Amino acid sequence: MREQTESRRRCYRCLLREMDEEAYMRQLHRYIEMLDADVKTAREIYQDRLSRCKECDYLEAGTCQACGCYVELRAAVKKSHCPYRKW
Repeated sequence: MREQTESRRRCYRCLLREMDEEAYMRQLHRYIEMLDADVKTAREIYQDRLSRCKECDYLEAGTCQACGCYVELRAAVKKSHCPYRKW
């Protein structure tokens, strides 16, 4: 059982600044894909949330400059919300 868990979850032990952008994006999207269904936002809602974030002046390079979150990750979690109530 432990081997299965270890193969699913990997810690690369690196800082974001040490990762190239492509590797970082793969890791972020892999994390989002692996979220449990009871935690994960429905695809349509996720896409709607991201489109609203893209219209926001606080979005910069995938990060909300108002609260500091990674918008793709925040939008992927059901319980999350925009601190400015845009979604």
